Order: sequence, then C-alpha cells, then structure tokens
Amino acid sequence: MAQPKYITDIDKLTHIPEKDRQKLKSITEKFVFRVNDYYLNLIDWNDPADPIRKLVIPNEDELGEYGRWDASDEDTNYVVPGCQHKYGSTALLIVSEVCGAYCRYCFRKRLFRNDVKEAVSDVEPGLQYIAEHPEISNVLLTGGDSLILGTPKLRTIFERLRAIDHVKIIRLGSKLPVFNPMRIYEDEGLLDLIREHSTPEKRIYVMAHINHPREITAEAIKGFEALHQAGAIVVNQTPVLRGINDDPTVLGELLDRLSWAGVTPYYFFVNRPVAGNKAFVLPLKEVYEIVEKAKALTSGLGKQVRLSMSHTSGKIEILAIENGKAYLKYHQSRDGDYGKFMTLDCPDEASWFDDLPGNKKYWEKPKKKTDAVKSVNAMPELPANIRIVKAATREGKQPISQGH
Repeated sequence: MAQPKYITDIDKLTHIPEKDRQKLKSITEKFVFRVNDYYLNLIDWNDPADPIRKLVIPNEDELGEYGRWDASDEDTNYVVPGCQHKYGSTALLIVSEVCGAYCRYCFRKRLFRNDVKEAVSDVEPGLQYIAEHPEISNVLLTGGDSLILGTPKLRTIFERLRAIDHVKIIRLGSKLPVFNPMRIYEDEGLLDLIREHSTPEKRIYVMAHINHPREITAEAIKGFEALHQAGAIVVNQTPVLRGINDDPTVLGELLDRLSWAGVTPYYFFVNRPVAGNKAFVLPLKEVYEIVEKAKALTSGLGKQVRLSMSHTSGKIEILAIENGKAYLKYHQSRDGDYGKFMTLDCPDEASWFDDLPGNKKYWEKPKKKTDAVKSVNAMPELPANIRIVKAATREGKQPISQGH
C-alpha cells in the first residue's frame, strides 16, 4: 500500500462545505491542522457527529476560554532541553514536534506553536543526562510522534540508549499504528531495528494512542502483528473524550479489540484542561462511571486498564467516585508519594484534580529545574507571527506567511 498523503490546508477537505471551512480557518491559525488521506477515509462524512471526524477536524470550541497551554506544568520537568525527568525511573526525550495527524484534544498542542521549541533534533544533552543517572531504567521517546522520525535517526538514538547499561526499556510514544500503520509494516528497516534492540532482557515498548475501535482496521492489525513479530510489546492509552469514546459500549469494544489483537490496555486518562480542549471535557464522576461500565463488558485482560489523571504532581489513579467523594491514590508521584491514598469531596461538575476541594493539601506547584526551557504558560495567548497576521489584516495590510 502506498504511503498516505498529508494535508495541512483545511480547504483541501472538500467533504466539508466551503462556508464551514472558512469558519475553521480561524481555528487552524491558532491550533495547527494536519491529517492524512488514509485516516480521512475512516470518517463517515454523512455523520456530523462521527467520532473519527471529531478526533482530527477542528471544532469551534477550540477558540473558547478554557484551560492552559501546559496544563500539567511539563516545563518544570525539564532537566536539559529536550529531556524531562519527573519520575525517578523514567526519562522523556521530546524528539519530535510532528505527528501523523494532529488530534484536536492533544495535551501538547503547545509543541505545534512555531514559537515553542521544546522538541530537539540534538538529543545529546538528554542522552548525557540519562547516562549520568543510573536510577533511570525507562526512556520514553515522544513529542509529537516518535515514529515520525526516520529509521536512521531512530537507530542512532537506540544505539546510544542501548550503550547505557541501566536503560532497560525504550518506549516509543506513537499514534502511527492507527494514523499510518503502513509506515510500520512496510519499513523492514524499522522492524529490523526493533528486532535488534528489543531482546528478552531489554524490551522495546510501543505506547500506542488508540481512542476508538474504528481505528483498529485490518491495516492497523497488520502493523500490530509486525511489531509483535519484531519483538516489541504494544500497549495502549487513551483519554476518555466527550463525543468520541464516552460510551461504555464503545470503550468496552475498544478494550476487547485491543486484547484480541494482543495490545494491552494500559491507561484511560482524564482529559487534561488544556487550551482548546473544552469540547472533550467530561466530569470526573461521569468518566469513572463510563469506565466501570465498559470494564464490566470485557474480560480480565481488558480490566487491567487504570483510570488516571496526569497531574502536575503525578499520575493520580481514580479508584472510585461514590456518594460525592473521590477515592484516589498516587500511582506515580513527582515528590515520592507513591501509593498515597486521598479522599476528597467531588462536586458533580469537577473535571480535574484541581477542582476537588482540599486538593492543595496534597501537593505544591513545583519549581523549574532549568531556565533553558521557557514556559509556554508565560507566553502570549497567540504566537507572535499570528498576532502580526491578525494586526495586518485589521489594518488592511498584506499578511505575512505563517509557516507552521
């Protein structure tokens, strides 16, 4: 199968009426747009509520007042440019600011601003930091999408990481198994690279981002199998999203189909309160009830999934929400509070840990570890080039190119 063609101009989507495309252009000025023809073919264009459509086609709520660019304060996790170290055993290398397509709910929308430079092409400072910290046994390559990188670039990173004895696991954060599975099963060089570096003692994990069962096509299953045959372990994580997978039947089917394909359901996440994400937000109580009903429809394999919030202070697992109370624990903790159990009041409208009365007694906002990475939360609401375009338009001048 030929590699898909990428589309970054909303005007090329003729399935959308021209008057609607014009409305969407103001959104793509603020939040970049990218998709490919393979994924577009999964959309039922006759259904305005199609969940695959909602995943990648801009929505007008993106311009509403909601959230922060960096809702989990990831800027405080950077130790050197391109490398985050929040939890003792795990480091993140931000290796790409490009994805196969841009999910409209993405919690790292900030990376796609052209005035944000958190992803790096030179990972050497991060690799040196990892080599100097023997507590780091896991390294996650993420961004953006790690499998957007060419195989030669991945080989360079893999070889450097495998030369560090204490790094046992390399993780690849990617949605390409469903955005562009052909990139996986047609690239023998990539599969050979995985075979070489995913061994019985030191595995490579692919952390897939599959949000809806309709993304699990015959091509996607072929990609999963190619990864399995190469020795990779594939797991899945997805937020629970209004209008996309906020139905127990849909989530239950997702858990089943992942399990059938040998992909371990890993995390269900609460959608982070990120700028532009208002359309996808659900109350915590509703998320918990949807997940529990979905788990009731699947086997014990599907029930392995954990429901968590990736908060500034750590991964907070939602154990139960009953009778106006949220029962939580730190599944991961920035400050070493692993396993700390919390009981907090849970108002019906609460949609994030910060919305729970009394949450602040359990955590403090962290301080930055390096000033080499600028906090996007301290930046203007719009990138400078877009502000110039808008000002020029108001003054009747010819706007400059935005050059996303």
